Amino acid sequence: MFITKYKNSLLALSLISAVSTLAVFLPSTMALAADAISATDVVAEKVANPYGLDALWQTGDFIAKGTLMILAIMSMGSWYIIVVKFIEQQKLSKQARGIADSFWKSGTVQDGVKGLEKGNAYGFIAESALEASQRHNAKLGESMDHSTWLATQIQSSTDKVQSRLQDGLAFLASVGSIAPFVGLFGTVWGIYHALTAIGIAGQASIDKVAGPVGEALIMTAIGLAVAVPAVLGYNWLVRRNKVAMEQVRGFAAEVHAIMIGASGKAS
Repeated sequence: MFITKYKNSLLALSLISAVSTLAVFLPSTMALAADAISATDVVAEKVANPYGLDALWQTGDFIAKGTLMILAIMSMGSWYIIVVKFIEQQKLSKQARGIADSFWKSGTVQDGVKGLEKGNAYGFIAESALEASQRHNAKLGESMDHSTWLATQIQSSTDKVQSRLQDGLAFLASVGSIAPFVGLFGTVWGIYHALTAIGIAGQASIDKVAGPVGEALIMTAIGLAVAVPAVLGYNWLVRRNKVAMEQVRGFAAEVHAIMIGASGKAS
């Protein structure tokens, strides 16, 4: 009898211990399970985001897609011009450093021009000076003194070099001034869709206006992202062009002085 009661007591104690253990660990287990489910929902929400760029392209009409394409073309064109003009400026700076090693160590201007590689901007100016000096003996050239004639031709060649450096900068200036307004147009179009959705639904619920408003905000951000690099790139390239042209004009003035001095000695 005593043994039976003892077994029953042990069984009761075991049940109480098991229930206590479950009571301790069950809430934490349920919390972990809830966190896992919540994380799964967040991942699924991130994967299937109805308000992202993919959704904007898939659900947008031809006007929204056209606006995005225009902004994309502006951005690609701006970065292309920035990279290409930077390479050209680097090439011109390299040519300026090479002038001291080749041109100024030559005996005559003709020999200096021959020592320069083809397509050299400084060589183009020196060669134009030589051609102008040779054409001065023509009847039309005789109506102007040699110094003025030579200065005019050298200035013309210098202007051509400057025009070459400035190619594409007008596009950057245009993108910098127009891109924000293109993005603003996309914003206005997105707000129009939001108001249309509210009018059709009859109520301003968040699920009706979130997509169009998100589209409007994305258009604004893209317009600014296109305009800011174009403006910064334009100012940066203009400053570098100014420095490069100071070197080119200095070289042109020196060539002019050398040609005038050589013609004076010859006469």
